[in-house]
Amino acid sequence: MRKAKMYSAFGAASTHNVPLTSILTEEQREQLCASLGNVKLSLLYKASVHGYKASAFHQRCDRQGPTLLVAYNRSGYIFGGYTSVDYAQSGQYITDKDTFIFSFQGKIPVCIKINHGHYVRLDDAGVPSFGQQLYFCYKNQPVVYSLGGNAFSINTAAMYGNDPQLSECEVYKISSQVSTEEKPWRNVLWTAERKDELMEMIRNHKPVVASVSRVRILMIGPVGAGKSSFFNSINSIFMSRITSKAMSGSAATSLTTQFRTYPVKDGREGKLLPFVLCDTMGLEEQSGAGLDIEDISSILQGHIPDRYKFNPTTPFKPDEQKSSRPVSLQEKIHCVVYVIDATKISLMSDKLQEKLASIRRKVNSLGISQIVLMTKVDEACPLVEENLQSLYVSSYIKTKVQEVSSRLGVPVSCVLPVKNYSQELELELNCDVLLLSALQQMLNFADDYLDDAC
Repeated sequence: MRKAKMYSAFGAASTHNVPLTSILTEEQREQLCASLGNVKLSLLYKASVHGYKASAFHQRCDRQGPTLLVAYNRSGYIFGGYTSVDYAQSGQYITDKDTFIFSFQGKIPVCIKINHGHYVRLDDAGVPSFGQQLYFCYKNQPVVYSLGGNAFSINTAAMYGNDPQLSECEVYKISSQVSTEEKPWRNVLWTAERKDELMEMIRNHKPVVASVSRVRILMIGPVGAGKSSFFNSINSIFMSRITSKAMSGSAATSLTTQFRTYPVKDGREGKLLPFVLCDTMGLEEQSGAGLDIEDISSILQGHIPDRYKFNPTTPFKPDEQKSSRPVSLQEKIHCVVYVIDATKISLMSDKLQEKLASIRRKVNSLGISQIVLMTKVDEACPLVEENLQSLYVSSYIKTKVQEVSSRLGVPVSCVLPVKNYSQELELELNCDVLLLSALQQMLNFADDYLDDAC
């Protein structure tokens, strides 16, 4: 039998029968998939097999839908980029708000989204590029070239060690994995009647302790998980229109810098509802950044006033209070809600997980009820993005709920998947039902704590 022909990295010979083997480890593949949602990766192009020429890249990767490029350099860095818009050599400038570049920092891929208002690339016959800033297989050579620019806020030293020599470049086709359960794993009535029923239950809720007029619910979570967005969403439902009273967004550092208590009115001229949502600065991995655990302890016990501005390097001291009066049960926190982004559960670092564990230990010591709000379920699962009613038949969302339960040490029944309002201009029934159901559960959990506290 004739031996298989060997191919030069720069060759253009036919490679149809050459088997492709990914360099990514299974753990690295899982981490990248987690950053993209419920997807699978299929290797389309491997530069050491197909060649570093732009023509070879386009022959393998054009009109393949969303793709992920993964490059490896001789210094051991693994980095690349994702685009949801397929390559087509259309000659057009491409915009793609979902595009990001990444670099593995240890076991975790650190992703950088494209800055607003920038093109992803000129869709021509050239080599793959991102933001007209980062070019792979530059000049048909095993090289990455950074042209500079503002499309991405990158540090090439951190991203690839300023070593432009590539040892390999791979491109993967991104495909959605959709699997469903035979029966819903939780039952929800997605009806207008159910929404009305939930709103009435919430309006008429009376805390089990007479001295407590409104239940205080504390939202805790990483930066960008959706704490402020949850308040905005609940406020929107009761105002019957989309609102944005609390500052929210997707910045790398917390947009919330103060402790805020947000009462909600039943309509513009309506009475205050029997709960207050308390928003905090986002949690961050590094020490001296984000919300401090000592501040959380002071919040839980009712010492920190509304609009207190956090200082990560100087935790709040209760003895700074002007008043020495004892704190009433009304001023304390009655339920703690951990807000976790469904798309980033598998990317949670050990440092952040330990921070959450420390907070849980403190909350446990005070006997306060705890619940998890798993946000952005639509971004995590294409099935749910298409139809929110598919939430509880999605096998992927079920596995994410179980993963949150395991990582945070809470029962599965205490993990509530939701979709906040973020880009919508109008309210939507299914979203309302899901959010109101979560809020009603929080009120029930708060009553469990109050019942034990009195």
